[in-house]
Amino acid sequence: MPAALLLASAVMTSATLTPRTEFAKPTGPMVVRLSDIDQPCKLVLLDKDAAELARATAAAGDVDLTVLFPKIREAGGVVRVQAVVAGSPEGAPLLVIPLNPRPAIRTTSDLRPDGKTTYTRVIGWGETLLDPKNEAHAKLQASWAKSDPTPLSGFRLARDLDVVFETTAGRIRFAMRPDEAPNTARNFVELAEKSFYDGTIVHRIVPADRNGKPFVIQGGDPTGTGDGGPGYDLPLEPSKLAHDFGVVSMARSDWPDSAGSQWFICLSREATARLDGQYCAFGYAVEGADAILKIAGGELADPATGRPKEPQTVLRAFTEPAPAWIPGKGRPDARVTAVATPEAKRESSDR
Repeated sequence: MPAALLLASAVMTSATLTPRTEFAKPTGPMVVRLSDIDQPCKLVLLDKDAAELARATAAAGDVDLTVLFPKIREAGGVVRVQAVVAGSPEGAPLLVIPLNPRPAIRTTSDLRPDGKTTYTRVIGWGETLLDPKNEAHAKLQASWAKSDPTPLSGFRLARDLDVVFETTAGRIRFAMRPDEAPNTARNFVELAEKSFYDGTIVHRIVPADRNGKPFVIQGGDPTGTGDGGPGYDLPLEPSKLAHDFGVVSMARSDWPDSAGSQWFICLSREATARLDGQYCAFGYAVEGADAILKIAGGELADPATGRPKEPQTVLRAFTEPAPAWIPGKGRPDARVTAVATPEAKRESSDR
């Protein structure tokens, strides 16, 4: 057989799962289109940790997931449906996201590290405290009005997508965590798909916090001033994704429900651990540690505000299908693990 024919015969077309029902009623069908296969394959239901919940055989065409997986509505959180062709995971997973209202947000006024200025601190969600050992917060908890019931409104079906930033410092690829922050992740994906981030700058660099630990880089403002956004506010979600190097989270003002389009990327766990529960982490970089470090190392025009002298730019932002998930393992790639080290100990604001 000629070499060209041998090469062609070795190429496999990835299975594609496309939602036919984007929003499913609580007891309604969840129809997806299975395409790009020429033989029946396995569809595997995975939880957020890639543990296999069920599997079934399906052929090309429209498939009702509620028929294949009768207990899919009882999964209790975001699940993925992964096509497995001839024993190999193929194509991006399909997300099945429960439409659950956010628990009641619980806040109090607290002091910043300077001991002078106050800010709004998130201390709990629904009936649960973020820090049950905090006696002051426990006293406040005793006076909370009971939360209203939060019924399940249905399910949203979507392809699992990554967001890619092509920047003047290099390429950064983000994996989304809809299992932790479904609406925030969706907002980021949609803004990238609609070219909102194209041409925006990284307008703030905080190479080190007050203790000299690498902090954050921030962008996503179409005005480049640090005060702009998409024209709407995004409610804070109770994400449990820990802030750490490469984790992307939403910037906001003092009020928790004031995020919009501005994002920040963490530069170390040591400096950003205090952001857990206060800001919504919704994804992490799987590619681009060098680009993140290059941006973080930029010279500052104003250390007090973190304004860079020559801001790096997001030339283009777009989405790509996430890689196939391996049952029992998850994504074949991993979060970037480089440790950002600030150049010298430069003074910086710690907001």
